[in-house]
Amino acid sequence: MPSSENPGPLAGLRVIDLSTVLAGPYATMVLADLGADVVKIEPRDGDATRGWGPPWVGDAAAGTRTAAYFLAVNRNKRSLRLDLRAPGGAEVLRRLLGDADVLVENLRPGALAALGFGDDELREIRPALVHLAISGYGPDGPAAGKPGYDFVIQGVGGLMSITGDPDPDGGHPTKVGVAISDVVTGLFAAIGILAAIVGRDGGGERTGQRVDVSLLASTLAVLVNQAQNAFVTGVAPGRRGNAHPNIVPYETFATTDGELAVAVGSERQWLRFCDAIGRPELASDPRFATNGDRVTARATLRPLIAARLAERPNDEWLAVLAEADVPCGPIRDVLAAFASPEAQARHMTVDVEHPALGVLRQAGLPIEFAATPGAIRTAPPLLGEHTDEVLAEARYRPEEIAELRARGTI
Repeated sequence: MPSSENPGPLAGLRVIDLSTVLAGPYATMVLADLGADVVKIEPRDGDATRGWGPPWVGDAAAGTRTAAYFLAVNRNKRSLRLDLRAPGGAEVLRRLLGDADVLVENLRPGALAALGFGDDELREIRPALVHLAISGYGPDGPAAGKPGYDFVIQGVGGLMSITGDPDPDGGHPTKVGVAISDVVTGLFAAIGILAAIVGRDGGGERTGQRVDVSLLASTLAVLVNQAQNAFVTGVAPGRRGNAHPNIVPYETFATTDGELAVAVGSERQWLRFCDAIGRPELASDPRFATNGDRVTARATLRPLIAARLAERPNDEWLAVLAEADVPCGPIRDVLAAFASPEAQARHMTVDVEHPALGVLRQAGLPIEFAATPGAIRTAPPLLGEHTDEVLAEARYRPEEIAELRARGTI
């Protein structure tokens, strides 16, 4: 249960999590970080991501080896190992849902109903329950029965087509370096859950509802300006590498010893940028007078800027541009990004003690609350670590728990 010392803004919210892999677990981790009590129900072999290594943490011989992937999205949760198809398995879930606020699942559409937990049955068990269902393509439509995988969705959802370096011969579409379709789906799922809770608690009858979130719809939703560009022009955007489709200069440039990101987002910044790099004549050139002009003249302007920035090292340009108040930054690797003074000031690395793996370093919480802060209270759980504890809370007697274990249900 969340610590009473630092319970977080969602203290008292009970979440039953049947989801696996990334989108659902990411959503429930967000809720758990903010204080919700998340019970992660895992199949007998555990969440598949426990085996998605290397890299690993722990010892295979001791039975503690766990993939870093699983550790990334399952902290602050309690693990209950449960075979829903074994004798008594469905009844365990039914009892747990009896006092839950939220159910999160990413089973294929129809699979939960086949287990006896369709929408009507869930309403009978717990009228106030918010049921968040995650799928690849939604519960209806021509692809409803297809499995949803981030890599595939990045392709069919248009994201891959605008990611990667431009190539006059066509080139290759490139996925984003993290499973971003899963991550944004998890964020939309968390938003949907919280909106449904607010709607439920603001009404007189405290009635829950079903909320559907799909990887495809979430990916399409975060195409934002690229989607609107396509709607306005009727032309599908292509790949521009690190260049922005609507702003120039707004991309990476090579220096004598590396690369830096430059983001000139206003006309005032453009004037300061030209002065800072020692090319004031660019600001007075009518070809580059406005951002629209610069976007049109991108092919002419970029080489002029690139040639100038290639004359000096990163640190010198970063100092010059910072002094001119032009947004810019170095290109860091992941470890350097977390170790940076800026990230440390936001407490974005946290050490947590794991019962079998020792001290784990984790990414911190990106949301800070002045009065009710979230916290990393517990490490990602061992498989079934909290089975007996959770069942006891559901009023199972010790002998009943032992019988479920003997049957292979837990």
